[in-house]
Amino acid sequence: MAVKGLGAIDQQYDGSSLRIGIIHARWNKKIIDSLVNGAVSKLKSLGVKEENIIIESVPGSFELPFGSKLFHDKQKKLGKPLDAIIPIGVLIKGSTMHFEYICDSTTQQLMKLNFELNLPVIFGVLTCLTEEQAEARAGLIEGKMHNHGEDWGAAAVEMSLKFN
Repeated sequence: MAVKGLGAIDQQYDGSSLRIGIIHARWNKKIIDSLVNGAVSKLKSLGVKEENIIIESVPGSFELPFGSKLFHDKQKKLGKPLDAIIPIGVLIKGSTMHFEYICDSTTQQLMKLNFELNLPVIFGVLTCLTEEQAEARAGLIEGKMHNHGEDWGAAAVEMSLKFN
């Protein structure tokens, strides 16, 4: 099954006025690093200034929702509010139900944050059955798939600007 990615956007967006936060889990470092790099690369290509891309980390994907809220609140308190947050994590199925519980709870809470914070919170969590699937979606397997971090960076810029 081919994954096509974000594809064409309906217009070119200029992200030069945006401050985008990326908060990532530290589990599965090789995959996470590739996804973060993909998001940063896409943000820069859409005009977001390097100094306006703020990156933080949390222990794991389960911590992404609360970490995203604290990240948002900290930046706002500093007088430098974010225009979007990209929480990045990787969940790989093991032999227990742990995977399903973490995927479901993390997904639901990140979705709710869009409305609670009133800004785009992009769903940047891979939920894969195997490590190979995660590596492919992080662009680490040549010719298999693209880096999904790029899609998340593009979505953050588009959602921050489209309806303003």
